[in-house]
Amino acid sequence: MVWNRRVEQIEDSPRDIVALGNAYIDGHVIAPHSHRRTQLLCATSGAVMVTTRHGTWVMPPQRAIWIPAGSVHQVRMLGAVRSNSLYLKPSAIGAMPADCCVVGLSAFMRALLAEAVELPADYDMHGRAGALMNLIRHEIADLPVVPLFLPVPGHEVLASMCRAFLADPSIHETIEAWSGRLGVRPRSFTRMFRRETGMSFMAWRQQACLIAALPRLVAGEPVTTIAMDLGYDNPAAFTAMFRKMLGASPRRYLAGQDDVLAPVGTGTPLS
Repeated sequence: MVWNRRVEQIEDSPRDIVALGNAYIDGHVIAPHSHRRTQLLCATSGAVMVTTRHGTWVMPPQRAIWIPAGSVHQVRMLGAVRSNSLYLKPSAIGAMPADCCVVGLSAFMRALLAEAVELPADYDMHGRAGALMNLIRHEIADLPVVPLFLPVPGHEVLASMCRAFLADPSIHETIEAWSGRLGVRPRSFTRMFRRETGMSFMAWRQQACLIAALPRLVAGEPVTTIAMDLGYDNPAAFTAMFRKMLGASPRRYLAGQDDVLAPVGTGTPLS
């Protein structure tokens, strides 16, 4: 069993894939770091926020985040987190994403991860353990990507405004207000924001509200309270946005039912 050990203790394993389980208290922060191996981090309880220079990802329970080898990232625990992680040599799997992304997990994949963390780092490649890891290798390529990423602009002042918004989001923030703070015309702001983030301001604003809401939902706060804090006219409006973005109501999504692990109508595989 590989549990509550530092990844540095297992990264030199000759095995292409090794698994590690950990438990963290609410609010624990892992300072910016990187791994020689690619990490697939799954939270079986609690939520996790991963931040790189490119932006922020929020991973609800029973999902996972793909963190490529060499990516410098900070991890913040939202609630008491119990995690199962896979660490893969870059050559272990074929063409895979070069950037971080949140992925959905089927009940089958979650069961495989739970079994994997019970194995020693030097598991027998020719026995049951080797077969289990080989099956995991095949399953990873079909994990559906979930849209839980919020890009951060390279523009210093705009990036500061975006971070402040994420800390205190409101669905009613306007292009006119933001462009006024930057001292530019709304049309110029619109072009600059899309150039810096790859998203329209409206889409980014909605995504930011979703990402800000998820940790509070995981913590058990009422949907009504969260919806009102974000500026939605009523809980139904917030739930409609949530369902449109993630394919299910907040309650069903956080319950981790297999049919709502990826947004309805999407499910683009990881590979």
